[in-house]
Amino acid sequence: MLSRSYTNLLDLASGNFPTVGGKEKERKRFPRVMTVPGSITELDDDQAQSVASDNPSSLAGDRMIIVANQLPLKAKRRPDNKGWNFSWNEDSLLLRIKDGLPEDMEVQYVGSLTVDVDPIEQDDVANHLLEKYRCVPTFLPPNLVQRYYDCFCKKQLWPLFHYMLPFSAESGGRFDRSNWEAYVSANKIYSQKVIEVLNPEDDFVWIHDYHLMVLPTFLRRRFTKLKMGFFLHSPFPSSEIYRTLPVREEILKALLNCDLIGFHTFDYARHFLSCCSRMMGLVYQSKRGYIGLEYYGRTVGIKIMPVGIHMGHVESAMKLADKEMKYDELKKQFEGKTVLLGVDDMDIFKGINLKILAMEQLLKQHPKWQGRAVLVQIINPVRGKGIDLEEIQAEIKESSEKINKQFGKPGYEPVVLIQRPVSIPERMAYYGIAECVVVTAVRDGMNLTPYEYIVCRQGIAGGQLGSQLNRSKKSMLVLSEFIGCSPSLSGAIRVNPWNVEATGAAMHEAISTSDQDKEMRHEKHYRYVSTHDVAYWARSFLQDMERSCADHYRKRSYGIGLGFGFRVVALDPNFRKLSVNDIVSAYTSAHHRAILLDYDGTVMPQNSINKAPSAEVISILNRLCGDKNNTVFIVSGRGRSNLSRWFSPCKSLGLAAEHGYFIRWSQDQDWEVCSQASDFGWMQLAEPVMQSYTEATDGSCIETKESALVWQYGDADPDFGYSQAKEMLDHLESVLANEPVAVKSGQHIVEVKPQGVSKGSVAERILTSLTEKGTQADFVLCIGDDRSDEDMFENIGSAIARKILSYKTEVFACTVGQKPSKAKYYLDDTLEVINMLDSLSDVTDSPVCSEDDSDGSS
Repeated sequence: MLSRSYTNLLDLASGNFPTVGGKEKERKRFPRVMTVPGSITELDDDQAQSVASDNPSSLAGDRMIIVANQLPLKAKRRPDNKGWNFSWNEDSLLLRIKDGLPEDMEVQYVGSLTVDVDPIEQDDVANHLLEKYRCVPTFLPPNLVQRYYDCFCKKQLWPLFHYMLPFSAESGGRFDRSNWEAYVSANKIYSQKVIEVLNPEDDFVWIHDYHLMVLPTFLRRRFTKLKMGFFLHSPFPSSEIYRTLPVREEILKALLNCDLIGFHTFDYARHFLSCCSRMMGLVYQSKRGYIGLEYYGRTVGIKIMPVGIHMGHVESAMKLADKEMKYDELKKQFEGKTVLLGVDDMDIFKGINLKILAMEQLLKQHPKWQGRAVLVQIINPVRGKGIDLEEIQAEIKESSEKINKQFGKPGYEPVVLIQRPVSIPERMAYYGIAECVVVTAVRDGMNLTPYEYIVCRQGIAGGQLGSQLNRSKKSMLVLSEFIGCSPSLSGAIRVNPWNVEATGAAMHEAISTSDQDKEMRHEKHYRYVSTHDVAYWARSFLQDMERSCADHYRKRSYGIGLGFGFRVVALDPNFRKLSVNDIVSAYTSAHHRAILLDYDGTVMPQNSINKAPSAEVISILNRLCGDKNNTVFIVSGRGRSNLSRWFSPCKSLGLAAEHGYFIRWSQDQDWEVCSQASDFGWMQLAEPVMQSYTEATDGSCIETKESALVWQYGDADPDFGYSQAKEMLDHLESVLANEPVAVKSGQHIVEVKPQGVSKGSVAERILTSLTEKGTQADFVLCIGDDRSDEDMFENIGSAIARKILSYKTEVFACTVGQKPSKAKYYLDDTLEVINMLDSLSDVTDSPVCSEDDSDGSS
């Protein structure tokens, strides 16, 4: 099925494409700081003209530019208050990406710092970071940061992506267009920093997370062939949630300017694809396990790969925990207790209070654990100004105090809250004493806590922490089914965190399970976590990005559109717009012409209510048929009764109905059957199958033809209709395996028809007949818009080799809309098709043409 995005590209109708190549303009130096908040109109500045990446490379090898909201750096003011001290942030995922990239690939980072740097110091800081750390800092004005990050990212996108709608001003951030414009302005500043260091010929650009979702449009406007990927580290919500965002299409279109878009799980990718289908009419296709969206001639890859942890980093932290004796301290503190551990950031989606309430249920339902089971909850400090934080903190405190008061006693607190920064070694030590880790987030992008816990429980040879655990490598996990790592850890006990009773029961099961079962689950989990680490994730993403960008230099690319409507149209080098002047010239010099036209979507718009041809179309066809040297055919999937009625004014027009099962050369001749099939008993098998899917799919219907059955689902829900069509196709192929029929899918249809019936066979029959009559066509025009017409294009393309046509024959195979096609030409829409046919009919009516035609036929 072809995407509707390929039709109606009126922006290209004028043929005013950007110039590719040529002398490069002198690069402007972008301002370091934008002091005035930007607006969407800034997209259309003097840099809007997109250019091809044809400039000679200045670097010897490829480079990966990683762009994120924050650089993987720690910054601290010097004690004398003169300058800054910088160091790598060992906790940053971005820092670990380079372990999965080729050794000779340079990695450069673009992002902001966690501290405010005085404008006077910014140049010095930027030069230092670039030279020592290969980092390019993005300095945003404080007022812009507040509206971009705190207001739009944390109070608009973050809640929405975690399924929280702002039903009232108190329950979340209502959409504020000024905050959106700040988001756009910030993304533009990031793009300027990338462009300052970018070598578009060789560099890969990898953008991370929801803070920079419109950045791809700014970069693609400048470099149409830039190799660019995006990875979303948060959930992507269902279409019903995402569609409430007022700037929903702007963000989707910006992301589609990437070559590859990555998600942690299939659910997140499925939601994104559903949004593309419902809002933009795009349909994804899977080929050899890879998912791709066809978008204006480009294939945008969809990557599904959960991120992993860095094994070496975790093991180093474990060694440090050994060195600092953290494990012994905690073991002594919780001696005789069974520890359940939670490690979460402080935000409303982590479900911390639900976990505490589940602990209460555990103690109530299983009194034997009172005095023995302890829930240690580490709460990481708040990282941003999220919504409802004060309320959730108060709720957690109240629940903890209530449980401790009810079940606590001297020397025993069932809930231990740790609300302070916990070092990595100390966290490893807590993993070491924990019998179970509990994650009850109600929505989370990935959550690597379970992965760290598994690696820590595996232990390291020779370490104190490791030696304790190596005796019995076991771990248990209670995981929310709403977090990204849940599908990867099949041995975990999965729970619905909203059901606190069931979560409490799962926690009891986890600490009561036999050691043998714990060891088996641990072994399975460790095998997965150790082989799917962050290096594996980065390496896999780079490989998919390279594959997605493979067509960049094989196709011609043009940037069109304004603002966030900008997109790149990629065309095959031999695929070009049909020139009216060229075809008129070839038409007038030809002696015998064959003109084959599809109907729906070619001379009749697809969305037209009245499907009968207009008076203009009838007039054009009559003028073309009036030339005795022309053989003109309508080749359609429609039935012969409709075609006969609609084209009754066209006496000399040929008709091929039902994809060529029936053919009539002119109105005064009888219909011929172009197939050997005469037994239609298969319809009795196929129709009940189609009927069952029709009853189950609102908006679908069955069209019964004389030779075929067609299931149409154009008015059904796009996702459900497409899913039902794929299942029906498999069902019908199974039921009709021994019948002489072909089952095919098309644009919003599934069709069953006799074998050997296609528009390609019609084209061959017509051209062969002309050759046998001694009037071999030296001009062939074939126009169609959908998959069934590709058979015609393919047949005509090989007709010269099969000597059905002469090598001197002028062949014009033309598709409607810019899309992958076997045709060499395209016209944008039905209006252009009719105008082109009108030009040919005007030449046909001219006296000069008539004289040429009579000379040619003599």
